[in-house]
Amino acid sequence: MRFFAFIVAALSLFMAGVMAVDIQKSVLITYPPETPDSVLAQAKKAIEEGGGTITHEYKLIKGFAAKLGEKVLDQVSALGKEYNALIEEDQVVSAL
Repeated sequence: MRFFAFIVAALSLFMAGVMAVDIQKSVLITYPPETPDSVLAQAKKAIEEGGGTITHEYKLIKGFAAKLGEKVLDQVSALGKEYNALIEEDQVVSAL
């Protein structure tokens, strides 16, 4: 009986840890051309400090691709409101 109670307790702790994990999303974040570079730097810093990663930095447009959690996504979205940041989920694009 004690073994069963131990298994149930261990599974409960494991599930609590799994549920606490912030799901990572792949997103593209772009800004209008007149956006200061400091705004992009601030967003990238918030992503990295929040456990996300910058996967690509664009040269022709002001923006980057990243993998980040929901909490960090909300934070970056709030940082970009003044400059109309466009945040969209990364996806495969194909020609017809």
